[in-house]
Amino acid sequence: MLYRSNCVINLSPDKDAVLAEAYRVLKPGGELYFSDVYSDRRIPEALVKDDVLFGECLSGALYWNDFLTISKRHGFNDPRLVSDSIITVNNTKLESLLGHIKFWSATYRLFKLPELENYCEDYGEAVIYKGTIPTSPLAFTLDGHHVIDTGRVFPVCRNTRYMLEKSRFAPHFEFLGEGKDHFGIYADCGTSLPFTSRHDDQPAKSGGGGGCC
Repeated sequence: MLYRSNCVINLSPDKDAVLAEAYRVLKPGGELYFSDVYSDRRIPEALVKDDVLFGECLSGALYWNDFLTISKRHGFNDPRLVSDSIITVNNTKLESLLGHIKFWSATYRLFKLPELENYCEDYGEAVIYKGTIPTSPLAFTLDGHHVIDTGRVFPVCRNTRYMLEKSRFAPHFEFLGEGKDHFGIYADCGTSLPFTSRHDDQPAKSGGGGGCC
């Protein structure tokens, strides 16, 4: 089961309830795939109540780390960022109200898989994409760190394996490795700002390479 949405969380006054209900209605292995607006810090209450900023989908934006916390609270462990882009505010009055708050538009995948852990653990496993999804014959993109070329042996963490093996994507992959031994956490599986796109005054974030995380 796939549930798609666009800016639903942003416009909801009860963001917890939206994610809780999405998790409830999804079947095991189901996915919430959606785009929304996120900020690099929590929005002050005075700005949240500003009608103009709310109408522009800015003051309703979730601080990115609060979004991850809420998602995990309701069962969506290991949210996956698919893509992101900077949102610029080209209005002097709104810019003065917002100050140093920065915004992104981002697309996430959230899977209803109780087996998922909070971080990317290495069990020496890998997958091979068969190239059988009609819209993705050359490569499959799970998220921003996992672009899996057709026919390539692609190392994955346990969570990534489960996302592919226990979802609608299972028929399109071969799964390698018994997963009996644990080799620790994958490098770069941390909790820093997740977005790869950067505002002018922010340092660049290195992109993900082949393999998990």
